[in-house]
Amino acid sequence: MALLLATLEGTWMTAVMCWAVMATRPAGSTWPELVGAAGHALLPPLGWLLGLYYTGLYDFRRTRGYGEFVAGLPRSLAVALALMIPAYVALPERALGGRAWLIGLPIALAVLLLLRASAYPAMRRLAGRERVLVIGTEPLAAEIVDQIESRPDGGGVIVGVADDGVAPDGRPPRLGLLGPLEHLTKVIDQVQPDRIIVALSPRRGRLPVRALLEARTRSIVVEDGVDVYEQLTGKIALESLPAASAIFSRHFPVSRMALAFGRGLSLLVALGGLLLLGPLMLAIAVAVKLDSAGPVLFHQARLGRGGRPFILIKFRTMRPVDAATSEWARDNAARITRVGEWLRKFRLDELPQFVNILRGDMNLIGPRPHPMSNVPLFWERIPYYPLRAVVRPGVTGWAQTRYGYANTLEEETEKMRYDLYYIKHRSVWLDLRILLDTVKVMVLGRDQIAGEVQRLEQQPADRRLQQAA
Repeated sequence: MALLLATLEGTWMTAVMCWAVMATRPAGSTWPELVGAAGHALLPPLGWLLGLYYTGLYDFRRTRGYGEFVAGLPRSLAVALALMIPAYVALPERALGGRAWLIGLPIALAVLLLLRASAYPAMRRLAGRERVLVIGTEPLAAEIVDQIESRPDGGGVIVGVADDGVAPDGRPPRLGLLGPLEHLTKVIDQVQPDRIIVALSPRRGRLPVRALLEARTRSIVVEDGVDVYEQLTGKIALESLPAASAIFSRHFPVSRMALAFGRGLSLLVALGGLLLLGPLMLAIAVAVKLDSAGPVLFHQARLGRGGRPFILIKFRTMRPVDAATSEWARDNAARITRVGEWLRKFRLDELPQFVNILRGDMNLIGPRPHPMSNVPLFWERIPYYPLRAVVRPGVTGWAQTRYGYANTLEEETEKMRYDLYYIKHRSVWLDLRILLDTVKVMVLGRDQIAGEVQRLEQQPADRRLQQAA
């Protein structure tokens, strides 16, 4: 839905601004001159799309209604303006005239506001038309129910839950049980679902095959709960992932074509980054040196592809110590320097890893490499942890744009869900999305973006706790 809305908005604004540019051209302009002038109108739509994307107005978990969209619009327009000003300074010949802005912008914004005003009710109507039956009472099923109910474009209305008994924690499901699995056909006849989501644990071995096959013959969509969870959350349900699925899946290891593309993109960005950002890196090095005693660069053994260690390079963000220290970020908060705090917020401490990319240790995008001192613990306690090593680690990644620093084993496990999702669904488009999200973090700061994502992911769990109390 977000992609469709962005396409419609971008197309409309482009058309209106092109019209405004042509309408304000002097009389007697030739056709080539008009076409060239229309090219000037491409920056405002691009700024609009990026402004709304960077401020979360295409994320319907954050912007649930039209009122929230209008409230966030001034901030989005400010970001769009901040992005367009440098572009017009660099390309003054592409700048729009004042008359074009005066004519085109009000028309474009008026229609875009009307489009958004109709989009939110339409999403809720579409979601409410599809009736969803969930099979299972385990945590995966509860999470799917909450995820669907928490978003206007969640894809349906939950009509009930079917299973044999209470959830593993001893409590009945919030929606109540419609019936046991042996009576599933009767339950389906009763609630008339459009979709059935099967969220039974694979170890239970009670899949109602006959009833589900009959449902398929009635054109009812039957989906695996693990797959639905991935689509809704952008992470893997580790506890519900069958071992055979991880071992035999064609997604592990990654295809050679995807590996080749990622490697080529990484080398291109690393070379360009060192050339273009060299002055900035020199200024950061001076700031680190002046801010606190110690070396400019930080070196540490990290886990690489195939389980092989390598030496990672970063700008130093902490005061050095002689004794062994914890690897958790919260345990070292007091050691972070003033410059280091700023570097971490905007991820500038990672810039020296362009050298790691050129040496073949890392890619631009991939799971972040863990310190070798933590690997034995993670290998033993985090499910499917060895699968992280099927790809090169990255300077940035899906988990880094969706989650903040991990401070416990549980938080590392949560980040593992995102890492495996990236490895399983790796594609050109996912890599491009991660690049855009990384730029977003560098512009707005890591804490704001990652903290907002964690808050959104936690909302369903918070509601369950409140209801249980």
